Amino acid sequence: MAPPRVRFAPSPTGYFHVGSARSALFNWFVARQSEDGVFILRIEDTDEDRNREEWVDGIISAMDWLGLHADEGPFRQSDNKVAHEVSVTTLLDAGYLYYCDCTGEDVAARKGDNKTPGYDGFCRTRALARAANTALRFTTPHDGVTIVRDLIRGDVEFANSTIDDFVVAKSSGAVLYALANVTDDRNDEITHVIRGEEHLSNAPKQMMLWSALNEVTAHDVALPLYAHLPLLVNEQRKKLSKRKDPVATESYRDQGYLPQAFVNYLALLGWSPRGDEEIVPVEILIEQFRLEDVSHSPAFFDVKKLAHMNGEYIRALSIDAFIDACTPWVNPWASAWRPSDRAPLWAEADFDAELFARVAPLVHERVATLGEVPAMVQFFFADAVTFDEAAFTKAIGNDPLGQSMLKSALVRFENATWASSVLHEVVLEVGESLGLVLRKAQAPIRCAVTGSLVGPPLFESLEILGRERTIERLRAALERLP
Repeated sequence: MAPPRVRFAPSPTGYFHVGSARSALFNWFVARQSEDGVFILRIEDTDEDRNREEWVDGIISAMDWLGLHADEGPFRQSDNKVAHEVSVTTLLDAGYLYYCDCTGEDVAARKGDNKTPGYDGFCRTRALARAANTALRFTTPHDGVTIVRDLIRGDVEFANSTIDDFVVAKSSGAVLYALANVTDDRNDEITHVIRGEEHLSNAPKQMMLWSALNEVTAHDVALPLYAHLPLLVNEQRKKLSKRKDPVATESYRDQGYLPQAFVNYLALLGWSPRGDEEIVPVEILIEQFRLEDVSHSPAFFDVKKLAHMNGEYIRALSIDAFIDACTPWVNPWASAWRPSDRAPLWAEADFDAELFARVAPLVHERVATLGEVPAMVQFFFADAVTFDEAAFTKAIGNDPLGQSMLKSALVRFENATWASSVLHEVVLEVGESLGLVLRKAQAPIRCAVTGSLVGPPLFESLEILGRERTIERLRAALERLP
């Protein structure tokens, strides 16, 4: 077989949907399985009313983040306008297209109570000439079936009688998706069309156009192999909603998901590698991936599972790699890229890279995303603590034992050897004298020092923060009391 030539052809009409990212990945897998495989990025930008240039930039940057670099492109479908018009002229001259001046209201009026969807073929034999209000429709056969041979779903039959004479070009002359796509795929010599299952209904129309172009041109081009990927669904097993579900790939990048973790997770949506392991290097994913093994059942996009997997990838990083990966979130001024929706929690002058290098091991094992890091270490770089008021009330404000714990710790911390192991023993002893287990004893101290009841290991944090700043914060917490 010839080396695969695949294309990912997104429309720039919104954020880069996770379903689109999965489609791009599976196309990329197929291309990477052959030394001469080609992965093409083609931006389908012919819908001028909905396209925006920032969405194009978003698609390209998100794909770069995931490492899905195109071998050819990015191309713009709008640049192929002449080729699209040639296809229209060729099919029109050969009798495959006809002009139609019907409006939607006209068709509905003729149908009356007949609610069968689609065009009724009224203009098929009218032999209309081109006019300002005439679109071009393709003459579909009334008899027989069109069989889409799908690598995932097997043979899918469509009765030709259920396929109406669909529009291929507007009255303005603009060529629509079906014919533009077929023309581009033929010219790009695409061997596989791998896309979401919502496009399955388009396949028979595109096959008809492809066969018609083969018949009337000197280019008898083989049909590509089709593979329609399963839907991605949410927890309620409903199709992912752009409005209700977190579907923007860019948002996962901004939250601090690692690209290798995101790629690994996307690969498991409808397919799985051999064995029981889910954390699998991309090289193995490429080697084992087969379109024939992709399930046709909907795949659950489980954000909790993705976060867990991302945490595993983070913990597998060396400390130096973790510190480097955190840069866009903790020191965005030193990064070529920074999260678009997250303001830094401290000023540039307040960040201390050496201090963060000491702190990083404390949070390395405790975060699921890199975006969680700043909130966990903010207290190291702030002059004053920002309190979680509910936490303060619970651990100190309404708890006499918590207040006593702070007062006793203040006295003991003044002269204690400033090492995490010693501080641990001091808090343990003071807590026992008040009848508190260690977990309860350290809660008011943690809240006073960090502003929260959750965070990195307390005693190692106190050692790094230092005696003076720790005591200052214990006093400040007590001064907040009435």
